[in-house]
Amino acid sequence: MRGEYPARIEAALDRLWKQAGASIPEWLPMRYISWLPTAYEVAATFTASGKGRSNIYLVLLEYPDRRGDDHGVYVGMSRYAPGVRFDQHKAGIRAAGSVLKRGIEVLAGPTLHLQRIKRAEAARIEAELAIALADAGIHVEGGH
Repeated sequence: MRGEYPARIEAALDRLWKQAGASIPEWLPMRYISWLPTAYEVAATFTASGKGRSNIYLVLLEYPDRRGDDHGVYVGMSRYAPGVRFDQHKAGIRAAGSVLKRGIEVLAGPTLHLQRIKRAEAARIEAELAIALADAGIHVEGGH
């Protein structure tokens, strides 16, 4: 689907969800994001050496009022599973304002390999991942 017009991709994704919604894994995004392949490539450069209880997660942010790409990403770290932490953000529990106001879904795929890692490593990776994604041209919030 690379190189296709976003409208064609959105229409194809709508047809796919209607026909095979129950069999689609939860980490697959619900919409087309032009920079998602880049996010996968950047996140793949990070590794963790040990097991722990912290998780790195990405949240898709929507900026309909911006020119150019109307999506960005929030980089976070939590002891909770990414989906649970997203729900907490949206409920206003220790919420980042950008996720509360603009968060539309968790992008679990790029960070699947950064789950259940040591807290110190997670803090380092969170900050470095935010910088690397921003350097790749993606609008980034969080990552502190």
